[in-house]
Amino acid sequence: MTAAPALADPTASPSPSRPSVSPSPSGAGGRAAVPANGGPGTREDDGKGIGRGAPRRPPARMSTVGGELLGRPGPQVQPGPGAPPLPTELSGRSWLVADAESGEILAANNAHWELPPASTLKMLFADTVLPKLPRTKTHKVTPSDLEGMGAGSSAVGVKEGSTYSVHDLWLGVFLRSGNDAVRVLASMNGGIPKTVKDMQAHAEELQALDTHVVTPDGYDADQQVSSAYDLTLFARSGLQKADFREYCSTVSAQFPGEEQPGKKRESFAIVNTNRLLTGEGMEHGPYKGMAGVKNGSTTNAGNTFTGVAQHDGRKLLVTVMNPDIQEPHEVYKETERLLDWGFEAAGRVKPVGMLVPPKGVAGNGKGGGQGGGDHAQASVAGSGSGGMWTAVGIAGGALVALGAGAFLVHRRWPRPKA
Repeated sequence: MTAAPALADPTASPSPSRPSVSPSPSGAGGRAAVPANGGPGTREDDGKGIGRGAPRRPPARMSTVGGELLGRPGPQVQPGPGAPPLPTELSGRSWLVADAESGEILAANNAHWELPPASTLKMLFADTVLPKLPRTKTHKVTPSDLEGMGAGSSAVGVKEGSTYSVHDLWLGVFLRSGNDAVRVLASMNGGIPKTVKDMQAHAEELQALDTHVVTPDGYDADQQVSSAYDLTLFARSGLQKADFREYCSTVSAQFPGEEQPGKKRESFAIVNTNRLLTGEGMEHGPYKGMAGVKNGSTTNAGNTFTGVAQHDGRKLLVTVMNPDIQEPHEVYKETERLLDWGFEAAGRVKPVGMLVPPKGVAGNGKGGGQGGGDHAQASVAGSGSGGMWTAVGIAGGALVALGAGAFLVHRRWPRPKA
């Protein structure tokens, strides 16, 4: 049985047309986008995002990629015998619970609602750019690399005239959500416009069709949107990559300080802003088995989060976008509730959809039926993956800090057609 849908806006377009947006060379144009209601501009990752730019109600009809039920507004769940009820305290405008291994979506709420993504969009940035830059490659930061960063942007502390390795910069992206690190990496990738184009192409390859990229760092910009469904696809694809897994699961690290002539270069500690990974400010500490992925917060997006965790061999992905409840760390609390529910409900609910595989992968169907069909089995297999989602392992430092077991996924997926 499907849960009663939330109130939908019958006047909303099922797939609003978006004019082509060409990013300025500096990405966000050097200032915050004006929210739709004329409120104040963006302040990023301050933990106080309230989603001013997001519509109040979902469209009456949304994309059905992954299954017909995913196009309906409101909570979607098909409980079987012994299935627990959905948590009652869920205020996220959009959320999704999926089995990370099989791709089955256990439950969802407005899965394809196009909303501002905040820094969870950095998962797509990393999944797109990370394979292109060797981690040992270094770059001396120029003034142009950091031009145009939006007011209030989160930053790790990259300094002009100092040299950083790609490894350092990715730690800055994942642990501190550093827009400064994103912009330097984008510069190394050929610049902001090229990187945005690359990200959009990669999103389309992953069949993340709700996503429109304007800035590589997720900073609020007109027409920039994604969905809980797409963000989950980005996380699942990223977790295919060993470096991505390492960075998103790292609890703390040392980041290089500014280089000054005649002085020894110092470093300073940075700590991951994912509170389910670190336990900071959470009543029960770190979430058991948590291994990433990415959080975000801006004025327009509110708070967003995608997390992956393992209990007793089962791996779940949960995405929550823009909770209405304005309590500290609410996005993490709702993620905890959905993870707890998912681990208990697995095997007791009929899937409401599937995470589709990338284009070109055998049997990638876009999911017609309620469960997406047998041929909608999700896959993160892509070029260089050898048709397998390789082992997902927590980095050694995170393993010690979390006291968690190894996070492993072994599943052979159909190879792309020749």
